[in-house]
Amino acid sequence: MPTDPLSIREAWGKIPSPGSVETEFERFTGKRMERILATVVAVGSAVLGTQALIAALATTAWSDGPRVATLLAVYIPLALMLVACVIGRAVRTTSGIFAIAYVVALGAWPSLVGPAGSAADQPWIFFLVNVGVVAAMLAFPLWLQFAWAVGLPFVYGYVRLVEGSFSRDFWVTTAFDVSFTLILGIVIISLGWMFRSVAAGVDEARARAVASYADAAAAAAAEEERVAMSALMHDSVLAALIAVERAEGERARELAVGMAREALTRLANTEAAVAQEGSDEPIGMAQIVVELRRALSELGADAIVEERGGLGLIPGRAARALVLAARQALGNAVTHAHGRGLHIVAEGRGDDGIHVTISDTGPGFDVALIGADRLGIRASILARMAGVAGTASIDSSELGTVVALGWEKP
Repeated sequence: MPTDPLSIREAWGKIPSPGSVETEFERFTGKRMERILATVVAVGSAVLGTQALIAALATTAWSDGPRVATLLAVYIPLALMLVACVIGRAVRTTSGIFAIAYVVALGAWPSLVGPAGSAADQPWIFFLVNVGVVAAMLAFPLWLQFAWAVGLPFVYGYVRLVEGSFSRDFWVTTAFDVSFTLILGIVIISLGWMFRSVAAGVDEARARAVASYADAAAAAAAEEERVAMSALMHDSVLAALIAVERAEGERARELAVGMAREALTRLANTEAAVAQEGSDEPIGMAQIVVELRRALSELGADAIVEERGGLGLIPGRAARALVLAARQALGNAVTHAHGRGLHIVAEGRGDDGIHVTISDTGPGFDVALIGADRLGIRASILARMAGVAGTASIDSSELGTVVALGWEKP
């Protein structure tokens, strides 16, 4: 059964906000990677743990209290870590407990168990050295992981030499075991770091893509709302103009004209409200000049943009209205005067405001004869500037047209 199409506004609402509290979506790949690492660690640790347990049961007498205590001190945390890795809960906590418990048990091994008989006979606890390293990989920050991978083999080597009373036979076998365990531990930690880095990079790229899409969706939703509101206001203007035409009596005509004027103002305010979305940080004249030149380029017009005065800083809301009104004036000049003699002057007045003058040498027109339905001037220029407490004037004659726009600090 086909489903209803999802509008842009609904889709936008389903996007998690970037920078907010971490969500499952924002670290999807990282969480999956942690789950994979925990599963791999559980399988490998179960195999090595089983091997060590078989050796422990074969060499441990239940009447030997220290050996039994060491066995329980190691295998109870190990069992908890394996269960946590399988179910995906409390992995970091249980892995940290095992890593610490194992180091303590390994360090206490000579004093609890006593000297070894032969260098060839390795006690079961030595089979779990790399399990202690992978537990540190799941539990600790990166620097401590590498410290564990480097330090644990040397703890093992020292304990093994103490167990063998530092005899020559023990030196040879221990050096080989320490080297192998050290290299394997560093490789394990490096692989874990590499996989996590890749996952973090994927999550970061996804977050940037989501943020970019959210911005685009926000702009599309705002434009959708502006178009809908503009259409509604245009209908109101047309209805008011029809009422003016059909009005009987002076009083009815005045009321209808007032309705039309109010509808025009609302139309301009609607567009201004959309333009207010975003930062209202002060914008300088240089940025406004950039926007004016961009508008000329889009219109395919060739004109000079002259900069005068100082820096010129005005609120972002006023700057957006000024640019939009100037774009409308430029469009009118290109359309009706064919861009003849088009000249733009942008004048910055310090921190007090900015003035923009747009002039052309076209045939001009009579401002007083502009119809109420000509929203390009009344709404897009005059009402828009009035909506931000700015100024706008139009002076037109057979010699050309001058549109003056400005905003000054009250």
